[in-house]
Amino acid sequence: MPLPRRAVVGAGLAALLGGCGRATAPVWGDPVGGAGGAQSVAPIAPLPRTTAPPTAQVRAVLTKYLKPTPDNPKHPGYAGAVAHVLRDNRTFLTVAAGHALRYKAGPVELPAASRVAMRTDSIFDLASLTKVYTAILVLQLVDQGRVELTAPVRRYLPEFTGAGKDQVTVAMLLAHTSALPVGAKVTGYSTNAQRWRAVMATPLVKGGVPGTTFRYSSVGLMVLGRLVEKLAGKSLDKVLADRITTPLGLRDTGFLPLKWVKDRSRLVATDARSSRGLLRGTVHDDVANRLGGVAGHAGIFATARDVAVIGQMLLAGGTYGGKRILSAAVVEQMLTNANKGKPAVDPERPRRTADHGLGVELNQPWFMGRLTSATAFGHTGFTGTSLLVVPGRKQVVVLLTNRAHPNWSWSNPDTHRVAVHNALAA
Repeated sequence: MPLPRRAVVGAGLAALLGGCGRATAPVWGDPVGGAGGAQSVAPIAPLPRTTAPPTAQVRAVLTKYLKPTPDNPKHPGYAGAVAHVLRDNRTFLTVAAGHALRYKAGPVELPAASRVAMRTDSIFDLASLTKVYTAILVLQLVDQGRVELTAPVRRYLPEFTGAGKDQVTVAMLLAHTSALPVGAKVTGYSTNAQRWRAVMATPLVKGGVPGTTFRYSSVGLMVLGRLVEKLAGKSLDKVLADRITTPLGLRDTGFLPLKWVKDRSRLVATDARSSRGLLRGTVHDDVANRLGGVAGHAGIFATARDVAVIGQMLLAGGTYGGKRILSAAVVEQMLTNANKGKPAVDPERPRRTADHGLGVELNQPWFMGRLTSATAFGHTGFTGTSLLVVPGRKQVVVLLTNRAHPNWSWSNPDTHRVAVHNALAA
């Protein structure tokens, strides 16, 4: 039986697996008073241009989870959070609450004078939101005619070996229908080259048939990150800078933030109980860390404002600030359900559907709450991060929390996401 994602990390075995995972236990309910997890969600109406931002309501939600709640009675939901919302390509609201650093290794709560307050420009470990950036880089190669979505991955990466993997296409990796498992075993190797060979040789799940079933896989995005590196002729962090962050002016986005963040007080802490001690500016995902901090599935750090730009660029059909990042045709393909009619395997979220574009989740009430719609898209990250774009409202919603500080097992981030999205939908 495969290990559930969050259980693997909690057992101290996350170094064996890739991805910003989740687990089956405990089972979390919707926020008290909320109905965000329901499969039937009422259509959302466009916002009138005169609508005032619900700043007070969002602030109340963010503040609520700084302490234990009826739906999470044993621990705070997170130490701190930032919500940043765009509407019509303008800042609609920005709210910060709590602390970027509240605990030291142990975890031991720091005295009030030693804590670091959360700021609207705090820099978070985005975890699996990294997958969206990797998908964009792959789709740029599609735009350039250098990659075909229907081509087998092995055409570009002959080292992608194993039984049945000759049937896996680039599109399947983007849509999580490749039959690859959640993570890859990268322990027990002495060099990064050996670790990457192990990633490429990761076998399909037992009985898995490529192209038939949605099964979330961080391995697929690790592989796509390597594809980007091979065709670009440089490391993924440099490709990200060349093709996304520099053109868009995103000065607070990148891998390996300890190399470029000058004001370290802006860095948001994650774990304080891991075998690596307090993590602040070092990637939380153990596999990404073992791979040197640069991988296609995890490792990017950014501010909420910078993440919102990515959402706005996709909402606008591939452009932002006069810079075209993707063609409108490729964006349309990215945001179209690639998995219509396919089953989804996700034991911890039994009500989730397979709806997924090429690198983004589509129409998923489990994190979108009452902002769910047929055209809504986004992604989540294990550390407590999320991006949601609601085209019907011309709205981009970014929620970044450090729910993995001091311990990821203290709370379920979907609860916070639904609560914030419901407040915005009210």
